[in-house]
Amino acid sequence: MNLTKILTVVIFAGALAVGYLLYDSIDSTIEKEKEITRVENLVKEKLEMIRSAQIAYQNTYGDYADTWEKLIHYVDSGEIFLIQRTETIEMLAYGAEKSTITYDTLGAVAVKDSLFKQKDFPGFTSDKLPELPHAPGKYFSLWAKDSVRSGVNVDYIEVVDTFPFDRTRTEDNDIENRRPLRFGSRTEITTAGNWQ
Repeated sequence: MNLTKILTVVIFAGALAVGYLLYDSIDSTIEKEKEITRVENLVKEKLEMIRSAQIAYQNTYGDYADTWEKLIHYVDSGEIFLIQRTETIEMLAYGAEKSTITYDTLGAVAVKDSLFKQKDFPGFTSDKLPELPHAPGKYFSLWAKDSVRSGVNVDYIEVVDTFPFDRTRTEDNDIENRRPLRFGSRTEITTAGNWQ
């Protein structure tokens, strides 16, 4: 073999090696992104479950549960009342209308049966509600407070993923939706999630 053929084989082998390394690097990045998306979807689902329970709790008691124990107890033993609203419109003699609204309580449904049906959430247990789906033993942070704003009682809530699977999510990130997944706010009256 002459030198040209040897160099051609070496360069070809080097090009194959570099090509494989590039492919492997890109493939591992794509797989990592898929795993981050999968785990973050689980976190978002759990945050939506917590938000639903907190909204039901607020509708029942007038404020948000400020501890996990209160929220878990409510999910286990609380009830959501079924209320029927009826409006009757009566025409008055001079052409005006008189509207009468009546509310009737039809019954109650257990919170667990209403919000967390077994067919939608198989294997749901309320004591696992505050636990991060990707980090057993680590929990969402829960902050709830009621306050007076412009003479009106308002409720604030914030629930945050304390151990983000995607390590690029940090509290000091300038972009809101690149901070750890959360819903609510300590300064705004909202229950929106930062992924929405």
